[in-house]
Amino acid sequence: MLEQLFKLKANETNVRTELVAGLTTFLTMAYIIFVNPSILAEAKMPFGAVFAATCVAAAIGCFLMAFLANYPIALAPGMGLNAYFAFGVVGGMGHSWQVALGCVFISGIIFLIISVLPIREWIVNAIPKSLKMAIAAGIGLFLALIAMKNAGIVVGNPATLVAHGKMTSWPVVMAVLGFAIIVALEYRRVMGGVIIGILIVTVISILAGQQKFAGIFAAPPSIAPVFLQMDLAGALQVGLVTVVFAFLFVDLFDNTGTLIALAHRGGFMRPDGTVPRLRGALISDSAAAMIGAAVGTSTTTSYIESASGINAGGRTGLTAFAVGVLFLFALFLSPLAGSIPAYATAPALLYVACLMARGLTEVEWSDITEAAPAVITAITMPFTFSIADGIAFGFISYAGIKVAAGRYRDVHPAVAILAVLFVIKYVVIG
Repeated sequence: MLEQLFKLKANETNVRTELVAGLTTFLTMAYIIFVNPSILAEAKMPFGAVFAATCVAAAIGCFLMAFLANYPIALAPGMGLNAYFAFGVVGGMGHSWQVALGCVFISGIIFLIISVLPIREWIVNAIPKSLKMAIAAGIGLFLALIAMKNAGIVVGNPATLVAHGKMTSWPVVMAVLGFAIIVALEYRRVMGGVIIGILIVTVISILAGQQKFAGIFAAPPSIAPVFLQMDLAGALQVGLVTVVFAFLFVDLFDNTGTLIALAHRGGFMRPDGTVPRLRGALISDSAAAMIGAAVGTSTTTSYIESASGINAGGRTGLTAFAVGVLFLFALFLSPLAGSIPAYATAPALLYVACLMARGLTEVEWSDITEAAPAVITAITMPFTFSIADGIAFGFISYAGIKVAAGRYRDVHPAVAILAVLFVIKYVVIG
């Protein structure tokens, strides 16, 4: 049965190798089951229900990828978009988390449509590489700010907007320790370095009496408080169009980039640079985003951490299926998730931020008409506390600078249209 489903022999692999690869991938991305609920709790979503939704959405996403695309690529709620969901849409704009879920669901529908039609290639090819890289780096900077805020390293200040907190406080010291541990373990290629760092900080805090220990295993918490709670009517308001497109663009670019990178890493890419079964992978990702919103979590997307499983020999969807099963087993770890303080997950956020910020190295710095919009895009996200505004400012500045420099031929029609729409949005709505 497994041979028929996943074509193991044709991919020169076996069941044992695929299962080991699945375990490897799960350990490198399992931090999301602790980090995602803590982030979405900031949007007033019930922690236990989000924990269950995170595991279920990740499992469903992995199963879709396994059976529709037969790739060893795992999915889970994406970092960056969960922070935008909680701190941008809900915290910053004042919308309810139900409306935010509606925006995620609608973006998933649009993503599914453009994945089935040839629109995806047109959009991806239309956006200049500098803006794509800047968006990824900007999300990284956005995550870094949230990480340092959760750790108490950065605090509000009425005179200077922000300042550093008490650097000798327990959360700050533990967050710094956790970050150092994660970076050291990842440098040494220790499997599961991120989750190990989170757990070490948590154990130290519990032993020091700074955090209560709720246990490790228990029956899965109810998913009912967040299941099918998305407010689609609220999400269809004119003022939320930018939010929907922010979720869509980031998922589209992140997913496409991740799939291409993993296909190259695993040797799946054809000699002409195309990726076989790409449509199935994109449909899996877009469907996972929709289902994740229905289940009760932010955008579910492909994880670059899947590279660890590919390096361990994963070649087929059996690897992704194994990851999905492990996420279902993780449902029984809710007490442990509830025992982890925010300053223990902050180092994981900061580490992911460091990885995402390296996108700036691929900006064409020798061309100021490419570099300037990229910088504006990247710094606007943390400074406005909004991924959507960063994307909007990036498109507007790119089109405006290119036209002012007399290089209007560099502006793709899609970029020009979006820039005009973003300008209209700011003029009409604010």
